Amino acid sequence: FFFALNRSGKWRHRIGPRNLSMAPSTLLLPLSLGLAFAYSYAPALAVHTPTTPLTMRTHATMRMHTLRMGLAADDMGIPCEGECAIGEYPKMPASVHPGVLTGQSVVDLLETAKEEGFAIPAVNCVTSSSINACLEAARKNDAPVIIQFSSGGSQFYAGKGLDNTDYRAAIAGAVSGAYHVRAMAEQYGVPVILHTDHCAKKLLPWLDGMLSASERYFEVHGEPLFSSHMIDLSEEPLDENIEICKEYLERMSKMGMLLEMELGITGGEEDGVNNEDVAPEDLYSKPEEIWEVYKELSTVPDARFTVAAAFGNVHGVYAPGNVVLDPSILSKAQAYVSSQLDLAADSKPVSFVFHGGSGSALSDIKTSITAGVIKMNIDTDTQWSYWSGIRDFEAKYHEYLQTQIGNPEGADKPNKKYYDPRMPIRSAEDTTVQRLQQCFEDLNCIGVLGLGDASEPSNVLGPEGDVPRRRRGGLPV
Repeated sequence: FFFALNRSGKWRHRIGPRNLSMAPSTLLLPLSLGLAFAYSYAPALAVHTPTTPLTMRTHATMRMHTLRMGLAADDMGIPCEGECAIGEYPKMPASVHPGVLTGQSVVDLLETAKEEGFAIPAVNCVTSSSINACLEAARKNDAPVIIQFSSGGSQFYAGKGLDNTDYRAAIAGAVSGAYHVRAMAEQYGVPVILHTDHCAKKLLPWLDGMLSASERYFEVHGEPLFSSHMIDLSEEPLDENIEICKEYLERMSKMGMLLEMELGITGGEEDGVNNEDVAPEDLYSKPEEIWEVYKELSTVPDARFTVAAAFGNVHGVYAPGNVVLDPSILSKAQAYVSSQLDLAADSKPVSFVFHGGSGSALSDIKTSITAGVIKMNIDTDTQWSYWSGIRDFEAKYHEYLQTQIGNPEGADKPNKKYYDPRMPIRSAEDTTVQRLQQCFEDLNCIGVLGLGDASEPSNVLGPEGDVPRRRRGGLPV
């Protein structure tokens, strides 16, 4: 047994090797992963005990980075060095750290975004590959990122061969994805808000399962597994929308979680939710409705919430002229809510979320940020960028991808280094990172952490260069 300090400031017993070198390397990963999941699902393994100031100082010296950072590196036995172990960012509040943010650190990050005039891209992910692309893009742009899962994306993450009765697969996939994000976000040295996307009324059991996972995680680590969740009851009557959101916010606030609620309908189609035929007036929220939401949710103790108000947003990409955004709705709502709270007219008490960001005009994006948008969802454009990488790779190496043996270099030449799945997948990641570069630029979200340029990774094994090839002396690929 040894001790570690969790973010709640309480000491807990931990099971595992004090020094990783004490365990055989072949057993480290399964042991550490097993312990991580055991801690999450069996709170009885953790015993919170008081300690003397001397003992606390001793353990704090041994494991100082756990004061500020997530516990994934510790729990999974992953080394945490370099930017992973950074104490704080030069341009961020002290609470904002590498890894998954929760509680006050989420609030501090979003308030900083509002004050400094940038928004954070929120990308829907369906695989560990798409998650890694987001983390890579965030570090290259010296910025935070929001990684989110939809119900369908969560189910895909778990595997389409797994039964999804009662949303079991979607719950398992989201939890599995959350652990991957927690493990890797620290390694990339970037702060991440771990979020889930549209949860309609019929999907509330999916949310219940994820909240249960967070509650178990909270018992052990003093923070929830996820940072935040979205509830989308925009198709329900406003009173019912607010009532259900308040109920869930009360449950989430006990763990310091943030709720994103939707007001007004986002048009178009995404992940099986089709609003293509919605009445045009439902695409635009009213200031009075936004105030009603703000007022009611604010009555929940320790409430943390954002509002995805509709201002003509549509999921997907459409021909110019088919989508009419009106970001002035957000500015008018800020002024109205400010007047109700006796604040200055130019105050921005509401933190807004921009849904349907793919394909939006840059002028609309910039205007919405000045009106208090701190998060913009991106899905369709990154889906296309990921596919483009695969398509481009196939086009470039088409003649090497038709048979296992035989290509333009010779009838007996093998093609394994071309059809290795890592090759087109890495190409997809590259094009996604490039597309996200534009997203970060559009949202004024470059260099906001203060880390500077990312260093090039070294000792990268596997195919490299313009043409795939093996490296002599490297591990088999």
